[in-house]
Amino acid sequence: MPANLAKSLARWHIGTMDTANPILVRVTRGEAGESIHRGRVVVMDARGRVIAGWGDGEAPVTPRSAIKPLQAVSLVETGAADAFGLNDEEIALACASHSSEPRHVARVAAWLERLGLSAGDLECGPHLPLDPDRARAMIRAGEEPTALHNNCSGKHAGFLTTALHLKEPAAGYIQPGHAVQRRWQDVLSEMGGYDLAAAPRGTDGCGIPVVALPLTAMARAMARLADPSSLPEGRARAVRRITGAMTAHPPMVGGCGRLDTIAMEAGRGAFITKTGAEGVYCAALMEKGWGVALKIDDGAKRAAETAMAALLRHLGVLNGEAEAALKDFLETPVANAAGETVGAILPEPGWLKSGLTPVDLG
Repeated sequence: MPANLAKSLARWHIGTMDTANPILVRVTRGEAGESIHRGRVVVMDARGRVIAGWGDGEAPVTPRSAIKPLQAVSLVETGAADAFGLNDEEIALACASHSSEPRHVARVAAWLERLGLSAGDLECGPHLPLDPDRARAMIRAGEEPTALHNNCSGKHAGFLTTALHLKEPAAGYIQPGHAVQRRWQDVLSEMGGYDLAAAPRGTDGCGIPVVALPLTAMARAMARLADPSSLPEGRARAVRRITGAMTAHPPMVGGCGRLDTIAMEAGRGAFITKTGAEGVYCAALMEKGWGVALKIDDGAKRAAETAMAALLRHLGVLNGEAEAALKDFLETPVANAAGETVGAILPEPGWLKSGLTPVDLG
C-alpha cells in the first residue's frame, strides 16, 4: 500500500470510527427510525476563523464536484473566458454538475463549436443524463449518450478553453501533469490556505485528478468565494463573476428539481451551493462572508442534501419564501412503490444546536 494512502486511511479511521461523528440525518418509516447518517461540517470565514463545526474537520476528504466553482477560477482569471466571449450561462456551466437536459447539452455543444472543437475533444467520458426522464427518453429512442451528457462537460469545456487561450495542448488536458490541472490545484491551495503537495491523490469520476484535504481548508476556500476582499484584484474579479453567474443562472448549475438550482433561485444572490459525489456539499454565503463544507460519512447524497438545506436555514440565509422552496429537502418524503408517503428523511433533532459554535449565529 502506498505510504500516502496508508496515512490517509489511518487519519480517516480516526476521524470516522474511533471518535464517531455526530448523527446529522435520520430516516424514518412510519413511527420507526430506520437509518442514520453521520457526518461532519465546518463553517469558516475568509480569515480562517471557525464560525461553527461538528465532527472531525481535519480528516481528509475528496471534495469531488463540490469545488467546481474554485476549479473555474482560472477560466476567468487567465482571461480565457473573455478571449472566447463566454457569457454568464457558460460560466455557470463551467461550475455545474448538470442534469444533461437539452439546454445543457446544446449550450456545451455550441461552446465547443465556438472553440473549433467537438464532443470528441472532451475527455470526461459519456454517461446517461442525471435527469431520469431524459435518461429514459434516450433509452427508449436507442440514443447513446456522448461526453456532452456527462454532468461535468461544462467544467471540461472550461478546461479546454483555458488550454487553448494559453496555447497549451488540448489533448491530455485531464492528466495530472497538465498545466490546466496544476493551475486549479494552485488556486485551491492558495484559497484554502493548505499545502496540497503531500495530499492523498486519486482520479475523479470524470477523469481529472482529485486531491484530499480537510473540510477546514475547503470551507476557507469557499469563504473566500463568499468574501473575496482579501484576494488580489484580478482573482477577486474572477470570483465575483463566478458567484454572480451561478446566482444569475441556477438552472445551468444543476437542473429541474435539483437542490443547487432550487436553493440558489430561492436565495436570490445571497449564497451559492454546490453538490459533490459521495456525500460532499459546499456553500459560499455571500451575505455572511462564510464558507461551508460538509461530508456525510457513508457518502449518501440524500443525507447531504437534507443536511445542507438544514444548515442554510440554521445559518440564517433563508427567508420564509426560500425555506418554503426547500421544504422537500428539509423533510424529504419516503414513498412506497404505490407512491404513498411512508416515512421521511429529516435533520437529526438538535444536532445544529450542539457541537462547536464559538460565534453566536443568532
